[in-house]
Amino acid sequence: MWTLRGSLPKVIGLSGVRSRVPDVEVMRGNDLRPGDPTPGIVRGRAFDGAGAVVGQSRVAAGVVSGWHHHGTRTLFGYLVSGRLRFDFGRGGKDSIEVRAGDFFRILPKVIHRDVNPSPTEELVVVNVLVGDGPALVNVAGPSR
Repeated sequence: MWTLRGSLPKVIGLSGVRSRVPDVEVMRGNDLRPGDPTPGIVRGRAFDGAGAVVGQSRVAAGVVSGWHHHGTRTLFGYLVSGRLRFDFGRGGKDSIEVRAGDFFRILPKVIHRDVNPSPTEELVVVNVLVGDGPALVNVAGPSR
C-alpha cells in the first residue's frame, strides 16, 4: 500500500495487493482476503469497515451451499455471472432465481442457501453487507 502526497501523476498498470492514492483504494480481484466460510461458497473480502463488508462469492457448477444467514446485517448483491437460486422460508420450500445482471437484497436473519442450478458454469456475486455484528451465521437449516 502506498500514499501519494502532492500532485497526482498518471497512474498506469498498478499491481500489488492494494494500491492507494488519496481517497481511492483498489483491491485487485485476485488479491481478495478469505471471507467467512460456508460449505459450498468460496468468499473473498475486499473491504471491511464503517458498518459494511464488500466482497465476492463464488459457487461452483451444480453446488448447493449450506444453510446460513447474515445476522443483523442486510445483504445487497449483484450477480456478475451465472444463475443463482436462493432457497429460504419455512422448511426451505420457497425459492427465487437471480440471473446475471440482476441485483438482489436479503434482509437480516433470513435463513437461506445458495444454489447454482447450472451443471457447467460457476456463478459469481459481488455483495455488500450493511450493518453491525457477524457477517455470517451458519445454521442447520430453516424452521419447519
